[in-house]
Amino acid sequence: QVQLVESGGGLVQAGGSLSLSCKASGRTFSGYTMGWFRQAPGKERDFVAAIRWSGGNAFYADSVEGRFTLSRDNAKNTAYLQMNSLKPEDTAVYYCAAGWNTWATATGQYAYWGQGTQVTVSS
Repeated sequence: QVQLVESGGGLVQAGGSLSLSCKASGRTFSGYTMGWFRQAPGKERDFVAAIRWSGGNAFYADSVEGRFTLSRDNAKNTAYLQMNSLKPEDTAVYYCAAGWNTWATATGQYAYWGQGTQVTVSS
């Protein structure tokens, strides 16, 4: 079993920055992909970014490419999502997730989910 806990959400003005963290515990993670998704009210949960615990570059949704950066600290079992140049349309509940597929961008490819953290970007 894997437990994921997100933190770092909040309210920020457009153009500002926030950093989210996802702390993982439970089973070892070397073979996992860690992903971030977001869900705005009344909308589906959308892929944001993902990274393999074992190495390699992160990959991103087009909507956040160049503004968001996903990194990980294996020693701390924590993934970090740095969000810059935030826009009102980035407002959503952000979820981290863990799964086994390498290039996983669909919610069904992730087996474990955190509880989510709210990010609100005011205009």
